Amino acid sequence: MWVEPFSLTLDAPLSTARGEITERRGFLVGSDGGLGEATPLAGWTESYEACKAALKTAASDDGSPDPAATPAAAHAIELAKLDARGRRKSRPLASLCRHDAFGSDGSIPARVPVNATVGDGDRETTVAAAEHAVSEGFDCLKLKIGSRPVDSDIDRIRAVRAAVGSTVDLRVDANGAWDAATAEQALDSFADIGVDYVEQPLSADELDGHRRLRGRGVDIALDESVAETSPSAVIDADAADVVILKPMAVGGPLRATRTAAAAREAGIEPVVTTTIDAVVARTAAVHVAAAIPEVAACGLATGSLLAEDLAADPVTIREGAASVPTAGGLCGDAFETLH
Repeated sequence: MWVEPFSLTLDAPLSTARGEITERRGFLVGSDGGLGEATPLAGWTESYEACKAALKTAASDDGSPDPAATPAAAHAIELAKLDARGRRKSRPLASLCRHDAFGSDGSIPARVPVNATVGDGDRETTVAAAEHAVSEGFDCLKLKIGSRPVDSDIDRIRAVRAAVGSTVDLRVDANGAWDAATAEQALDSFADIGVDYVEQPLSADELDGHRRLRGRGVDIALDESVAETSPSAVIDADAADVVILKPMAVGGPLRATRTAAAAREAGIEPVVTTTIDAVVARTAAVHVAAAIPEVAACGLATGSLLAEDLAADPVTIREGAASVPTAGGLCGDAFETLH
């Protein structure tokens, strides 16, 4: 097994619940002809240094990192092994993941639906960005909220709904910014506007609080709570209608797809997103989404956030959907220059 570090600059600084991101640092991993990626993200995975140490240990003793302690490192090694297996068997990653998690070799879709993300700008900027995304073929928008008074956010989302019409799905992401009373106020207004779901209205550890927010006409989706606790804790607490699955944060494509199957069994809808990954892990995330039957729109259109990448992207984003590579493993020989 070999490990190679990389660093990629973002096209523009990105604000998250854990602070501003300007670059993505990670590691390419090779094993038995397969390729993996570990791109840790503070708050969702282990630190860069912890990931580096876990990969160094795994390379020296041919072991597997603990996905609970170092999920990004575990992701890289699981992905490399899965890519190698898929290439040997001439089966795409999505097919391997679906068979493993859902016990089915059913048809893998040629494309999976994806949402566009609209940043936390003022009302006019938000509306313009939403209209632009719809003009490019997106019919599902995820809008960032939570950094301003709730009445202002409600006004922004109402303006977007008026601008894009009733056929476009709207999701909003509060990044844990609210208390329960504020969340209840927002949910009541968003139900009237026709918002599909609110992502992470309360802080990550408030599973019981999120459970109590359900049933108000807008679904509750949890992201940071999955990283702060665990996917199984969110499912067992009946705290969400939708669970956001980041393969890098869960510990690998197989683990992510198995979690999606468990969520479906519990009546919870899985949505796959990235951790602002480089092209290798983004491609894997597309395969994870494709492995989930009738998957909802996923947060996979994130390559444009990077000013540079490790290789050309084998996945195309067009008309609100991502193409699914059909060659063996990740994408056949498309990443050969990275080996």
